[in-house]
Amino acid sequence: MEGLMQDWPLVVPTILDHAARVHGRTEVVTRLLEGPIHRTNYKEIHSRARRVAKALVKLGVKPGDRIGTSGWNTYRHIEAWYGIMGAGAVYHTVNPRLFTEQISYIVNHAEDRLIFLDTTFVPLFEELQDSLKSVEGYIVMTDRAHMPATRLKNAHCYEDLIADLDDDFRWVQVDETAAAGLCYTSGTTGNPKGVLYSHRSTVLHAMAANNQNALGAGSEDCILPIVPMYHANAWGLIFSAPMQGIKLVLPGQKLDGASICELFNSEGVTLSCGVPTVWLNFIQHLETHDTRPAKLRRVVIGGSACPRAIFEKLELTYGITVSQLWGMTEMSPVGTTSVLKSGMGGRSFEEVVPFKLKQGFPIFSVETEIFGKDGKPLPHDAKAFGNLKVRGPAVVKGYFRGEGGNVLDADGWFDTGDVATICPEGYVQITDRAKDVVKSGGEWISSIEIENLAVGHPSVAEAAVIGVYHPKWDERPLLIIAKKPGADVAKAEMLAFLQGKIAKWWMPDDVVFVDEIPHTATGKIQKTALREQFKSYALPTAS
Repeated sequence: MEGLMQDWPLVVPTILDHAARVHGRTEVVTRLLEGPIHRTNYKEIHSRARRVAKALVKLGVKPGDRIGTSGWNTYRHIEAWYGIMGAGAVYHTVNPRLFTEQISYIVNHAEDRLIFLDTTFVPLFEELQDSLKSVEGYIVMTDRAHMPATRLKNAHCYEDLIADLDDDFRWVQVDETAAAGLCYTSGTTGNPKGVLYSHRSTVLHAMAANNQNALGAGSEDCILPIVPMYHANAWGLIFSAPMQGIKLVLPGQKLDGASICELFNSEGVTLSCGVPTVWLNFIQHLETHDTRPAKLRRVVIGGSACPRAIFEKLELTYGITVSQLWGMTEMSPVGTTSVLKSGMGGRSFEEVVPFKLKQGFPIFSVETEIFGKDGKPLPHDAKAFGNLKVRGPAVVKGYFRGEGGNVLDADGWFDTGDVATICPEGYVQITDRAKDVVKSGGEWISSIEIENLAVGHPSVAEAAVIGVYHPKWDERPLLIIAKKPGADVAKAEMLAFLQGKIAKWWMPDDVVFVDEIPHTATGKIQKTALREQFKSYALPTAS
């Protein structure tokens, strides 16, 4: 027997319909690339997104066509996303920080017909355009006054494109299982692989992310997403915020501590999301200028494990609640959050910080499990290390064009490539990427835990741990340190700082200091480059 409920398709443009209808006057504020602050609202964005969709249909865009976007977090970029999906097409986030060869690869692999881009990236695509075989034209997200002279073929000015169009347009009807967005993995090994989100998965993910145990924001909040739209969909905030009628503050390209802090205070931001590096710079700005954010009450940190030092500074010094978020491009991307469970609220910082330092428990619609080498589930005792696998309605079931083959096991689990523990309370803790874990004498050492402790030293800007060959133990940990400007610290001091905080057999066999630690296009430490750099390194214990 079937239920007698309406068949109401879960398609992404209905999110903006709702925002315009119920929260139409809620502001969306952007720091333009040219500097000034621009103000609009959900009703106006809804109108302009329909004009974008109308323009795309006039340009010949058909349902299922892929349309690239390469831009900062701005109101025009949001309009472009919804306009693309409203035309029945698929937005494709093109990360401008990828190597140029990778950008060419993903644009050609996706067969993008058009590309929306900010003025910042015009020179990049001028150099790349001859290699982009499927691209028929470019839409520069600016007005006529700021439209650059460009060598781009068939270049349109965004505002000119929609200027003479009205918003009398009905979204192109597609099934909820149709593709809505395409995002490629960062491709640290081999070519990037495309993750193709459906309308249904995107709507369900936004609903789950808005749960109190996830982002936990409502219509009285004001969110500033520092994580860029070209990286993992800005963690889905471009969908979850309009769904809740939340005021959005978009920072454009100015992501330094001073600029972010200025927007926090001028716009009354209550919640912000970004990677640990952003918050380290933000804290440095607060300390240097003896200031504090006026209304910021919560920060969500993801992208890589958050060091304890950030928790201590933001929570104990500035009274800002911090939680971690973990996920992947393949998970749309939110999987877990380290918010506190019932009964933990009255505990001291020292009592709850061990839970906050974990990646958290899964949000509704995500299942997590750890498996041993024999493929069997491991106990949730915070001790057993295993391969972390996930499944759910917003988790990938295969990559675009079949790249990578069958990515699910017989029970529908997707292997994240992470090694993790799960504690009795259900909190997941990522101990390493499977390819980065240090294997010493048949046992595993967590590089992430050592790195997070090392960053707690006042002279350390960044730390990385890799496994280096050892004739007896197979591998031993090498700690690589980038110092803060003007700071000084020696090997003996670093090892003494770690003493007692980790097991003795986890202690690095050596410490080296470098000017800079390499990063991937998504801001993560590039350990493949470090392993190549130190592949012939001789540990002092090796003899």
